[in-house]
Amino acid sequence: MRSSVHKDKSSTARNDREKTMHQVERAIFDLRRGLPVVIGAGETRVLVQAVEGAPEAVAARLAERAGGKPALVLSRHRLSVLGVTETKAPARLPLPAGLECRRMMALAFGATPEASLGRESLADWRARLTPASQADRAALVLMRRALLIPSALVAKVEDAHRDAIDAEVAAGSLLMVPAEQAERCLDGTTGMLKRVSEAKIPLVEAFDCRFILFREPDGMREHVAVVIGDPRKTAAAVPLRLHSACLTGDLFGSLRCDCGDQLRNAVAEIEALGGGVLLYLAQEGRGIGLANKLRAYTLQDAGLDTVDADQVLGFGDDERRYSVAVDMLSALGIHRVQLMTNNPGKIAALAEGGIEVVERQALYGSLNDHNRRYLNAKAERAGHLLDGVLDSPADGGR
Repeated sequence: MRSSVHKDKSSTARNDREKTMHQVERAIFDLRRGLPVVIGAGETRVLVQAVEGAPEAVAARLAERAGGKPALVLSRHRLSVLGVTETKAPARLPLPAGLECRRMMALAFGATPEASLGRESLADWRARLTPASQADRAALVLMRRALLIPSALVAKVEDAHRDAIDAEVAAGSLLMVPAEQAERCLDGTTGMLKRVSEAKIPLVEAFDCRFILFREPDGMREHVAVVIGDPRKTAAAVPLRLHSACLTGDLFGSLRCDCGDQLRNAVAEIEALGGGVLLYLAQEGRGIGLANKLRAYTLQDAGLDTVDADQVLGFGDDERRYSVAVDMLSALGIHRVQLMTNNPGKIAALAEGGIEVVERQALYGSLNDHNRRYLNAKAERAGHLLDGVLDSPADGGR
């Protein structure tokens, strides 16, 4: 009887979680389509729209609809780029009336403080900043999950406009998401990964391979486990590579990174070790998405390194999360691994998720004139263990 009650409560909790996630998922897609959503925090309602791709006069229209003055919410990383280094939290910047959309976008992701602030002095700009509210913080999390620039245009819904906004929500023309649920959407899928399909796919480096596709519950990301040979025959620990997707490197052989070489070398090495697993994770550009990765490349061409370029856009050093990898390993029945990585962060993330990393094995790609600065930044700024490749001579154009 007690077991039945426990199952009922567990099932109810899961259903409630899925319903809330469904609202968050719909809100993410609306934001990507350029539509506003409502974030509710207690009795407060805030109308939110993505800065990226916003139409002209969007701030004025949002303010007219909500009644409150429009503001721009900026991440702590973006604030640091603009000279506000003492805060470790996002902040809200009220926008003046008639602000042109291009000026708003410059504030959100302009390449330099000068280009972003225009004629304003830093002191004048800083004087207008106020702490971000819970709804503001939730808005930035939604932008990250949607793979948009992590800045948000917001306007508080005033009392005189509350009934009209609530009516739109009730009619389904506006979505409302609870702030506390939006804040958890980056980690809210733990334990809910779905195993969707699989097939045998022989590879050049490893003939006996099985591809197993996993889908996150919001449908936005799909990850693949490449099972090479039979990992169950491995006596001690399963050889494992966590590989974040890189379209430019993996598919097109970009010389700006070492991702394609690492991918193929990992498959060959796992095969040589008698079998194992490669998890191909949909975390392009260290988790910022392809569009933002290309923006970061353009900033790197202007002289920034890979870490600074991401921060100009409002992102942290590394936006990847590995709970999905832990879920995939659990689904495969793998709990002890020999991890192929140069990134200590991956070791820590797996250990935190209950996966025992018995041994670390270095995995290098090729060094060339195009990726040396990128690899140096990973080693010096992000702590990657790359002495074995950076000490070797570059392979010219390749």
